[in-house]
Amino acid sequence: MAHYAAVLYMIDPVKNQELRPQHVDYLNNLKEQGKIFAKGPFGEGKGGLVVYIANSYEEAKELAENDPYVINKVRRLELFEWNIT
Repeated sequence: MAHYAAVLYMIDPVKNQELRPQHVDYLNNLKEQGKIFAKGPFGEGKGGLVVYIANSYEEAKELAENDPYVINKVRRLELFEWNIT
C-alpha cells in the first residue's frame, strides 16, 4: 500500500457548490473502505487535497478520476505518489 496525493484545483466554483454533496459522499464512502488517509479544502477557494491509500498509481488514479468533481470538470486533477517521512 502506498499514498497518493490528488491535488484538485478549482475550475468552476458555482458548479463546485452544486456537486459538493456528491463529492463528500464519494469521499466518505472511500474513507469507510480505508482508501483515504486525509482530505480537505485549501484556503481561499483554491481547491483541495485528497490523499488516497492504494496498491498502485493506477488504482489511485482510478479512485481520483471517479470523484464527481473530476468527472464533471469542476476541478482539475494532478496526482502524485506521496511518501510520508
